[in-house]
Amino acid sequence: MDGDTLARVGYLAIILVALGGWVMVEFRQRMGQALRMALAWGLIFVGVMAGYGLWSDIRRDVMPIQEVAADGAVEVPRAQDGHYYLTLMINATAVPFMVDTGASGMVLAAADAEKLGIDPETLNYLGQASTANGMVRTARVTLPLVELGPFRNENFQAFVTEGALEQSLLGMDYLGQFRMEFDGGKLILRQ
Repeated sequence: MDGDTLARVGYLAIILVALGGWVMVEFRQRMGQALRMALAWGLIFVGVMAGYGLWSDIRRDVMPIQEVAADGAVEVPRAQDGHYYLTLMINATAVPFMVDTGASGMVLAAADAEKLGIDPETLNYLGQASTANGMVRTARVTLPLVELGPFRNENFQAFVTEGALEQSLLGMDYLGQFRMEFDGGKLILRQ
């Protein structure tokens, strides 16, 4: 051990001795209660450490994340709600999308457009799209760089809707460049 580590261990030992001394004095007539409290706090500490150690496994089950396979394919696990969610890097900014094979284009929610530096208030909404919530006006935008794992697109055309859209949608304009396979609860994208 180097000097810093030894000093830290010594400091922790002093704190533990002081805490132990306080417990001995405070609970001298009730040692059984002190041991039960120490055991309860020890189990709480172990539980927190186990949860922290397992967080990456738990997170994969709760909110599945995409992975790039060894052959370069992008594998997207199906989420609990039955949909597939991808995160694209657009101009080095992560933007989450829901895969929507019923949508023709890539559609950005206003909040995601703002995150990319696009002001929805200044766009010209010249197009229209039919959605589950009715007709909405759309504005065409050009995204300088769109990346999904090893796949890159420059100057990709997308749309921003004027209507309320909580989740950006990834439609067939983008997905059409891939061979899509559904296998064992995963969407696999290959070029």
